Amino acid sequence: MSNQKSRLDPLDLFDVRSALSDDERMVKDTVARFVDEQAIPVMREAFEQHRFPSELIPQVAELGLLGSSIEGYDCAGLNSICYGLICQELERGDSGLRSFVSVQSSLVMYPIYAFGSEEQKQRWLPAMARGEAIGCFGLTESHGGSDPGDMKTHAKRDGGDWILNGSKMWITNGSVADAAIVWAKTDEGIKGFIVEKDMPGYTTQEIENKFSLRASITAALFFDNVRVPEASVLPDVNSLRGPLSCLTQARYGITWGVIGAAQACLEEALSYTQDRILFGKPLAGAQATQIRLADMSRRITTAQLLSLQLGRLKDAGKLNPAQVSLAKWNNCRMAIDIARDARDLLGAAGISAEYVAIRHMLNLESVITYEGTETIHQLSIGRELTGINAFS
Repeated sequence: MSNQKSRLDPLDLFDVRSALSDDERMVKDTVARFVDEQAIPVMREAFEQHRFPSELIPQVAELGLLGSSIEGYDCAGLNSICYGLICQELERGDSGLRSFVSVQSSLVMYPIYAFGSEEQKQRWLPAMARGEAIGCFGLTESHGGSDPGDMKTHAKRDGGDWILNGSKMWITNGSVADAAIVWAKTDEGIKGFIVEKDMPGYTTQEIENKFSLRASITAALFFDNVRVPEASVLPDVNSLRGPLSCLTQARYGITWGVIGAAQACLEEALSYTQDRILFGKPLAGAQATQIRLADMSRRITTAQLLSLQLGRLKDAGKLNPAQVSLAKWNNCRMAIDIARDARDLLGAAGISAEYVAIRHMLNLESVITYEGTETIHQLSIGRELTGINAFS
């Protein structure tokens, strides 16, 4: 008998796949096939043309990837690990595609499900699950950034309606959304408003000339005395806890998503360095190259184990937002460092869109910033460790 051991999967060195259930593996493999066959072939062109590949939305919806963790309302009702794997495989294609699904699922459908009335759920969730209605999440403002509590957008009661004024910035899906979940200050606390695209006084402006997330739609939202009926106000939230709980959901998905981007970069670097001959031998045979590739693998493996445990905690109802901060901080830093190093290993070829490293590298500049910058998450952990709030 041969004592030769089989080689490990270079993208799954600790065999995380074996820790998944049959259903989780099936979800991962199904989304991976979709990404390989449908998404990756159009992503380079979409990035170059600064357009979101909306032609993929029907397939994304048909696979049950929109609102996948929600029970009922035509949603798939999958667990948190499945949602994480969906994000991982989508971002292996492009961060813009994962962002679309994250916003629709975690930032729009989740707050309607968690804080909305039954009428709001019935109206919006099935349509959003089918991709027939697109949503966006209006929290960030141009002056506020990491301090959502300093929002200027406000709403006041006027009879049975609310009058909404203000603006939001850097909003994914903003200019194509049928409905925006807009967070605003009121005399009764911070409330969420479902603002529909045809409401008078509501306008959007797409943000152009981005060098990151070019295959994603980003916009500014403006509210000029927008009259919102009481029936379009989320009834079960009156504080910053509402939008922050949505961000926890989205940040969880990001911890998985960036693993996919890093895996794409490592896979490409492995292939390129084995084919590239320098000084008479493959670049992969150089000690310096192997050390760099090994370090990429180490970082990816650490991130995989973090997100896997995070998902198990989430499904057990034991998740603490500080744990999400740790994983978002670690995994985004991991992914952007790998993308940059992979780009460097490709040499001059690394700046070409023929290869994925430069696209992932540029996208990750946004991913490491949105949903809480690296510094915000570091300070969240610092507060958890010391009990002292250093944000102000």
